[in-house]
Amino acid sequence: MKLRLPHAPYIANKIAIDLLNSGFVTLTRGVEPVVHYAQKIIEDEIKKEESLEERVEEILEENEEDMEFMQVDRRNMFWLIKKKLAEDYGVILSYEDRFNDLAHRIMDKLWQEDLINYSVSDNKVKNVIYNAIDGYYKNFDKIEEAVIEKINNYKRKIPKGSEEYEILFEKLYEEELKKRGML
Repeated sequence: MKLRLPHAPYIANKIAIDLLNSGFVTLTRGVEPVVHYAQKIIEDEIKKEESLEERVEEILEENEEDMEFMQVDRRNMFWLIKKKLAEDYGVILSYEDRFNDLAHRIMDKLWQEDLINYSVSDNKVKNVIYNAIDGYYKNFDKIEEAVIEKINNYKRKIPKGSEEYEILFEKLYEEELKKRGML
């Protein structure tokens, strides 16, 4: 699972909640500005990866005939090209390294904007942010499965992909995040 744009507000909320509950970070102007800046940084990161993947798709389409002739697996070729171009797009492919980089950038921005104060090491604060991102990432599949199961247990079947399904999914997803203390 990779981070997608719809995840950004939830991750940003989790970061703000975890910083607030850490006991050693003070949010100087409340939760909302922290969420705003964290979400912006996360969205920018996701958009960089999306831009990279669009370029990889263009390259694959341009070379479709050659790949068919050589019987090259499209998925493997996608990954190889993505890996080759990642540095040019400023995308870190290792999730651990990416989350660490994101945590640093978010912490730095929150400090520069005077949104947080703390008297512990920078690393301790960065770890709170990193763990919030990583925790969301690790729980996403479980949360999504729980929501899908709830929808599937409705007496009336709701077609997947329909507007009603999407609205219900979003509502139940947020409820599940609240239940788990992530929103």
